[in-house]
Amino acid sequence: MINENTTLWKRWNELANKYPDKTAIIHWVAGEKPYIWTYSKLLEAANKFSHLVFEKGIKKGEVCAIIMRHNPFFYPLYLGISGIGALPAVLAYPNPRLHPDKFRQGLAGMSQRSGLNHIFTEKDLEPIISPFIESEHSTVKDLFFPLEWNLDSIDLAKNEDKLNSLRDEIKPTDALLLQHSSGTTGIQKPVVLSHQAILQHVNNLAKVLQLDETDKVATWLPLYHDMGLIGCLHTPLAFGIPIIQLDPFEWVIAPVILLEAIHQQKATFCWLPNFAYNIMADKIKDEDLEDISLESVKMFINCSEPVRAESHDKFSKRFLNYGFNPNALGASYAMAETTFAVTQTERNLRAKEIKVDRVKLSQGLVDFNNDSLNFRTCVSSGKIINGCSVKIVDENRVEVSGNLVGEIAVNSVSMFDGYRNYPEKTEAVLDSNGWYYTGDYGFIFENELFVIGRKKDIIIVAGKNIYPEDVEDIVSQVKNVFPGRVVAFGEDDPDLGTEQISVIAETNFTNVAELKKLKMDIIKTAMEVDINIHHVYLVPPRWLIKSSAGKPSRKANKERIMNDNDKQIWSEK
Repeated sequence: MINENTTLWKRWNELANKYPDKTAIIHWVAGEKPYIWTYSKLLEAANKFSHLVFEKGIKKGEVCAIIMRHNPFFYPLYLGISGIGALPAVLAYPNPRLHPDKFRQGLAGMSQRSGLNHIFTEKDLEPIISPFIESEHSTVKDLFFPLEWNLDSIDLAKNEDKLNSLRDEIKPTDALLLQHSSGTTGIQKPVVLSHQAILQHVNNLAKVLQLDETDKVATWLPLYHDMGLIGCLHTPLAFGIPIIQLDPFEWVIAPVILLEAIHQQKATFCWLPNFAYNIMADKIKDEDLEDISLESVKMFINCSEPVRAESHDKFSKRFLNYGFNPNALGASYAMAETTFAVTQTERNLRAKEIKVDRVKLSQGLVDFNNDSLNFRTCVSSGKIINGCSVKIVDENRVEVSGNLVGEIAVNSVSMFDGYRNYPEKTEAVLDSNGWYYTGDYGFIFENELFVIGRKKDIIIVAGKNIYPEDVEDIVSQVKNVFPGRVVAFGEDDPDLGTEQISVIAETNFTNVAELKKLKMDIIKTAMEVDINIHHVYLVPPRWLIKSSAGKPSRKANKERIMNDNDKQIWSEK
């Protein structure tokens, strides 16, 4: 049991003193010898970064954005920033396809909302970021390149007393970090978490997972997402078990590297978004699996998207001959606002699957009539963990009975206090009694939570939230598309185990050659802002159905387009 009335720095320091030579982080690069951080070496380097950050004039409570690729010195930098009471905020390294202006716009939005004070990044990004910092709307004071710093030259005795005094002043209830929920053209809803919230969560999650000192976590998840940052970095680091951290970009290119790392390091736990199960089952070849065994795995935890039964089945069948235990297919429901997990399936029990009537489910009723040919297999996200409460509510936020679908509301001891500098968003989702209204739909059956979709129209593509409004605004700017006469929505792709973005757009074009060119223009324009549109439906003027508010209805138009018997639709299927 970890002392919850302490700080993360003191917890890390305690582990470094108690287990100086124990492995904390295994930084994995495909084809190279792993870089090993022991607890003592990690804290020594983190302390050096704390000294340097302190000397740069950075103060307690200031937000320090870290924009960095897969690098072994990310970890001590992150710890070092928090070691002086500043707030590290991990941001995504820009995709090469993303236009620099769009990247700067995203930074500007975060700067104005979150109050970014400093940016720590790589030298390669200086030409892209500097114009933003020099603009009049930026709150960022400095741009630092910590990988250029010489840690060997640091005199730890120089500021030792000042740093120790500063660390003693940090309270468990003080903020530790800031993270953002990701959007498409910017990063929104900044969440601040305290030391206490994280340590409470680690205790509660470790109990349900039955973690012990022999466990290891393998992960490729990006650290700007709560699943990667809290689930796969903070939880094992605070509990005292090793993390095997892979490069997300390398995993996308060669998914087998995760299984190689699990095999070589005998990893026991791995958190994954739903789409990853499909990718590994489909793309990893038999010749790549020679001598690989997954016998060490206690649990793969499906998290971040509604869990799909077909993805679990595909993964289980694919790796059954490589020592994989199908009962290791677990699941969790988690979010940044509650630090991380709200529910978790039990060890050695495969996530429960139940069949419900699909038509009744769409009407908000959970019907277990197995005689229906039109059923949906729903997968449990597990039981509610200690310190959390869950209820299902109707549109008036009144709790409903177990056979009804409703919005999932959560209360937790490790709850956030609200979105930073975003009172209107906070008020919309957090009530005076501490209940957070998630915007997700689901139901509870036999004390387990089943998440079935999103209340709003957010499209989830490979674990990334895509806001339809962003897609519609971008497509509306394309020449020969009627502005404002665009609808974006998600189409399920069972082969990939995730949603894909589809767009309906009105145009005057009728010639096939013109329609083909317009379709490509739409796809290319979206790609410039890192949005991949899977399907474009082009329709004539006044085709779109309007809602009562006078706007094109996403739901009604999706249903109309899916019928696909309207000869006016051009989609070149």
